[in-house]
Amino acid sequence: MSSVVPGIVTLRTYERAWLPKDLVAGLVLTALLVPQGMAYAELAGLPAVTGLYTSILCLIGYAVFGPSRILVLGPDSSLGPMIAATILPLAGAGGDPARAVALASMLAIFVGAFMVLAGTAKLGLIADLLSKPTRIGYMNGLALTILVGQLPKLFGFSVDADSLIPELVGFIDGVATGETVVPALAVGFAGLVIILVLQRWLPKVPAVLAAVVLSIAAASALALGERGVDLIGMLPQGFPAFTLPQVSAADLALLAAGAFGIALVSLTDTISTASAFAARSGQEIRANQEMIGIGAANIAAGFFQGFPVSTSGSRTAVAEQSGAKSQLTGLVGGAAIAVILLFLPGLLQNLPQPTLAAVVIAAALSLADIAGTVRLWHQRRIEFSISLAAFGGVALLGVLPGIAVAVALSILNVFRRAWWPYQTRLGRVAGLPGYHDVTSYPQAQQLDGLVLYRFDAPLFFANARTFRDEVRRLASTDPRPRWIVVAAEPITDVDTTAADVLEELDALLATAGVVLVFAELKDPVRSKLERYGLARPPAPDRFFPTLEAAVEAFRAQAPGHWSAPPPGS
Repeated sequence: MSSVVPGIVTLRTYERAWLPKDLVAGLVLTALLVPQGMAYAELAGLPAVTGLYTSILCLIGYAVFGPSRILVLGPDSSLGPMIAATILPLAGAGGDPARAVALASMLAIFVGAFMVLAGTAKLGLIADLLSKPTRIGYMNGLALTILVGQLPKLFGFSVDADSLIPELVGFIDGVATGETVVPALAVGFAGLVIILVLQRWLPKVPAVLAAVVLSIAAASALALGERGVDLIGMLPQGFPAFTLPQVSAADLALLAAGAFGIALVSLTDTISTASAFAARSGQEIRANQEMIGIGAANIAAGFFQGFPVSTSGSRTAVAEQSGAKSQLTGLVGGAAIAVILLFLPGLLQNLPQPTLAAVVIAAALSLADIAGTVRLWHQRRIEFSISLAAFGGVALLGVLPGIAVAVALSILNVFRRAWWPYQTRLGRVAGLPGYHDVTSYPQAQQLDGLVLYRFDAPLFFANARTFRDEVRRLASTDPRPRWIVVAAEPITDVDTTAADVLEELDALLATAGVVLVFAELKDPVRSKLERYGLARPPAPDRFFPTLEAAVEAFRAQAPGHWSAPPPGS
């Protein structure tokens, strides 16, 4: 039971000395949870107060079922556009807030259900569907999309558009036609500068809290609400009631599709963040239990008018820096938010909307990884191109199609590497034991009549002909080799299509007097070849445990000498 509900383990092993640190860290964390929760709720197209509801319940859910002692979940800037892209088309042109909340809540339940089912089925490897280059491109595209979407709010007006290019055009038109509300721009831009400067130069100071406090003070002192600046206003008082979201059956399929993309991004983000913090504390990552913990957090939020959540590197870092020792930190933060809702609903009523836009823009800037993109350019151009394609998918097609593009690119990249794997000849290099790539060592010596050939991938239907064509090319060189030895250690599988190609290739080579030999073939692969009928007598005479054994067997039949390859071979 304790392995399924890690919160029980935390409760049983909790040390009294941790309590003061968890209490302080929870109160510090609240200063970040409140403004970010409200800002990311509006980013998702929902009332700001739903961000507070979501924060409370997801913290409770993860504290009970999540395996990490320090990870902090909550509304996230990377999920906001995905949530909006899923629910706003379904909410209709009228933009009924109640319907949008119901859709978002059901979306959270779907995300949670996917997570719990996948974690129970031990499918934590789903997080690997997004490679790092595609994730960098996706996040860069997301950062640009969020930035452009929040600019009108920062300038004090709104734009009726739902994709990057129309939003950018609408923003430029709004500025050109004089829609900018100068006081709104001033307070929003000031808040953004405060956040960025403090994060850069005084990281221990809660930058978001400082921006929120100062902007509330400015709004109150200068009566910004009377000067055209939108304010948050009074929050609904009280704790959200348990609610089963009411949505039509026609909406379920689209919600499920959106939930899959959100679950994938949330899981990938959580696993990477959890790995980073676990490495610093010596803990191990339990990917499947993380999925269950995130799932429980989403389900809890969904039943209390919340929306999908993910982990947060910035909030987790704040908790760690503040001395957090356990998930009690998150529970203290959730309790503090509940106190605000129950007894201080007017605390944030003078918070300017442009300040929330500044909070979101600062978060968007942190999502972008320009340095990582530049590194890809220098390290591997093909992965830079993949990252750029993922960026374009998000920026031009939209957030949900963008995640589909990112996943597809990751899968295609894996398939591409297996379809056109690296292949080379091997030779003997003076002073180095073993046999080595002639591309890296052009001076490598070849044994007369023998070709050592390495194919760096499993043999399957997509690349079997590539293997066949290269072996045929090697067999047709002048002088014609007597043996072609395949250094088969990288070949981890052979499917039935490849087996048929091997059988045809072996027969074709035999007519030309060339023998196809395998060395270092793994036992499971050898067993498959036996089932396919390719390793029956006298075939076993052509399977050797090592390259050295194959070379010695060849030399026993045809003594020759080692020589450098001719120029251009």
